[in-house]
Amino acid sequence: MILIADSGSTKTHWGLADENSASLVTEFHTSGINPFYQDKESILHLLQKEFTRKMETPVRLFFYGAGCSGADSKDIVYEPLNTFFNTVSISVESDLMAAARSLCQHGAGLACILGTGSNSCYYNGKDITRHVPSLGYILGDEGSGADIGRRLVADILKHQLPDPVASHFFSTYKYTREEILEHVYKNPFPNRFLAGFATYVRENISIPALRNLVKAGFTEFFTRNIRQYPEAINQPVNFTGSIAWHFREILAECAKENGFRVGMISQSPMDGLIRFHI
Repeated sequence: MILIADSGSTKTHWGLADENSASLVTEFHTSGINPFYQDKESILHLLQKEFTRKMETPVRLFFYGAGCSGADSKDIVYEPLNTFFNTVSISVESDLMAAARSLCQHGAGLACILGTGSNSCYYNGKDITRHVPSLGYILGDEGSGADIGRRLVADILKHQLPDPVASHFFSTYKYTREEILEHVYKNPFPNRFLAGFATYVRENISIPALRNLVKAGFTEFFTRNIRQYPEAINQPVNFTGSIAWHFREILAECAKENGFRVGMISQSPMDGLIRFHI
């Protein structure tokens, strides 16, 4: 058995696969694991609390996570994984490597994430050779769920959207202005909080102002990230993540308007990762 984990800031998708039959045995979710926001103790506590599946110890564990790009951040995740699973082989890589391996397998290509956060890279079939930094939800993450939620909340609080939209938003979520600001500036995981509003945008995407809000985020993603990859002129841009999947028609439209072409779009990297590792 091998266990594969794809972890963003919001949730971790676990897949247990049988190497002999090359098939997925079971899959499940826990909360997200991100070493930028959690220390070793809190990650171990999360695993002990939420990982309730009874299963044999996997022979190999491949963990791909947001924030797992440097040696120190990988170590923050590796130690609690090693304590909890006590398996012989544990590999910790970034969520961007998960996207690259899932979307491109052993070939070269452009791989992007549009989920709670956003990221992009050029992958040569083995390594990530070019990477425009994401910079997180404050300085970057263009086109992500957190970015869409931030734009929505900011536009509502600054009276930039039609009054019926604002009224409907507040009747849906029951938040006051002060409560929203507290979630963003004082509570943990503000990026998760903001990304949660992407669902509202998706459910009301027929409203022109909300469609334009999504397009603005995607345009910034292509302008500030993809335009820096020379390969994007001749190669399709591949995406994984919930935002890319649910807004795929707008994403393809926005790519075309900016001179790019969208290739594969997957909701989750898991199926591709299983193909890659088995």
